[in-house]
Amino acid sequence: MQLIFATHNANKVNEVRAILGGKFDIVSLKEWGWSEEIPEPFDTLEENASEKSRVIWEKTNTYCFSEDTGLEVDALNGAPGVKSARYAGEGRNFSENVQLLLKNLTGVENRTAQFRTVISLRINNQEFLFEGVCKGTILLRETGSGGFGYDPVFVPEGAKNSFAEMTMEEKNKYSHRRKAMDALIEFLKTYESN
Repeated sequence: MQLIFATHNANKVNEVRAILGGKFDIVSLKEWGWSEEIPEPFDTLEENASEKSRVIWEKTNTYCFSEDTGLEVDALNGAPGVKSARYAGEGRNFSENVQLLLKNLTGVENRTAQFRTVISLRINNQEFLFEGVCKGTILLRETGSGGFGYDPVFVPEGAKNSFAEMTMEEKNKYSHRRKAMDALIEFLKTYESN
């Protein structure tokens, strides 16, 4: 089964392909020949994921999925959340986002947080949603050089290292994206057999 993954983020594509291990043929927007950015104007991960998959389905009429992921920090009332990629403002990068996060947590003892991923899958113009959550804590400073986004400051529950210090295989033992993808895979196995 071929699935278009509605993203331009090469890191996410690589992570999803590692999770799937060749079970499905994943095609990125770039590989499909799609260069436009799909807006994420909404206030929830669910709405943004849904919008991206809707746009791709309507343009391609091909099975597709999209995801939106946010880092939700308890002491910041769930921020940066849906604004995780633009936390430091439009046009900013993840280094600036991470620095703002650490600044906003200066002197804060409660550093619990969670990554949450919502996947929107469209098959025959029907939508199915899947969610994955990874609880953890925010470090005082960045550690590790791997991963992307907030990985250098996030340690998942039950781990000693940040996501940025882990191999892809290690990260996928805890990953929010892995949990959401596992739910999607189980659904597709059932869907294909019907």
